[in-house]
Amino acid sequence: MPTQRLPRPEPETPPAHPVLAEDPPRFLLLEREVELEYRPQMLAALQTKVDALATAARGAAPACPHCGRPMRCQDTREISWLARCGRLHASVSRYRCPPCRRESRPLLDLLGVEPGRVSGALARLLALLATVAPYPLAARLAWLLLGVTISPMGIWRVTQRLGEAAAHYTEALSQYHADSRSTGAPTQAAPSAVVLGVDGCSLGMQVRSTRRRRKDGEMLPPLPPLEEGRFREVKTGVLLLPSERVEPSPGRRTVVRRFLVTCLGDADAIFAHLYAQLRELGWVGAHTVVVIVGDGAEWIWNRASMFVRRCEILDFWHALEHAWGFAQLRYGEGSAQADRWVHEIAEDLRAGKVQDVIARMKRVRPKTPELRESLQGLIRYYSENAGRMRYDEYLRLGYGIGSGAVESAHKQVVHARFRQAGMRWSEAGARRLLALRLLLLNENWALLDRLRMISLA
Repeated sequence: MPTQRLPRPEPETPPAHPVLAEDPPRFLLLEREVELEYRPQMLAALQTKVDALATAARGAAPACPHCGRPMRCQDTREISWLARCGRLHASVSRYRCPPCRRESRPLLDLLGVEPGRVSGALARLLALLATVAPYPLAARLAWLLLGVTISPMGIWRVTQRLGEAAAHYTEALSQYHADSRSTGAPTQAAPSAVVLGVDGCSLGMQVRSTRRRRKDGEMLPPLPPLEEGRFREVKTGVLLLPSERVEPSPGRRTVVRRFLVTCLGDADAIFAHLYAQLRELGWVGAHTVVVIVGDGAEWIWNRASMFVRRCEILDFWHALEHAWGFAQLRYGEGSAQADRWVHEIAEDLRAGKVQDVIARMKRVRPKTPELRESLQGLIRYYSENAGRMRYDEYLRLGYGIGSGAVESAHKQVVHARFRQAGMRWSEAGARRLLALRLLLLNENWALLDRLRMISLA
């Protein structure tokens, strides 16, 4: 007979409240002390360098970029902008071309700053925070990490200006490579095969025509509900090399590197972006096979023909998903028979026996019209995609048979930042933030240093 355990008696003394240290660690205090002491000196040193550059820039009037004539100085004004170490000032001359009526401020163009705006490294750091976190949280992180007090709307403005620059560069790159006269990266070392996965996911869009505003300190009015048609599809593509697939543990595969492409546009736009990225990387040579992995959507296969040397693969798990639909209808959900039936199909498909699977399905005699319709749809789906289901050959060549890479890309690019609770996006805002998020995930954030911030209304 098992013995019963007696309840443990509670200690006579009550539990002690956790105790915090009276002061932070001494080194932490020293770090903050040095930062506060030397930040004014850094600001003064940076101001000296700006003044020296402004003095050197004074001289001959600039030429009009439109007609080439010398421009006339209209006035000189004192302007300021915000940098990481504080606010900087400069006397900026404004020039004007009388015939063209074009204006220019050469010093601001040289410095790459805007009057009264957050500029320089601080702008890039704030945009980085907004790329990984919602704007209110990014504002709190700006204070904790950078010691900068800024509102969520201030971070939003910085992000929109830099995001527009990144999105504009991506669109220009796509248009450049769409021209047959353009030159891509050298293709002497182009791989023998490159895997291209592409898919789409929905994004909730804003339904208000004007911005909500507070009146007399009242709460903002609620947003109207999302209706049918208020979603946009974000299309995401991933590029990787089969030779760079590794297996860090048994049954678990990953890739050494990959490049992500995304756009808030139609199917033609995502394939144009993918083609531009392939040419930028030098991954598409005369003998390169482009392996296109898709879920069976017609918009993918209809545009795959742009690659002459290609291999089309139907995602293995989407193929099984269709089989599961019929099996659960035939045997019932959670049935062991359905599990065995789908398992047999999976083994045969992996072995490249898609025609045997189709023949076996044709011998099934469904008893109800619903079952008959479901079976005919499954047979039709497998028959139409049989040429894309030679999974034994794809596995032997190392291409892979699943679209897990692009599904993971969706989660990292879109879901983690754009599909949090209550989020809705304007088309411009989503497009700009997507461009910034791609720079970060593709380990290309340094490119933002060479892009000029675009002024927005």
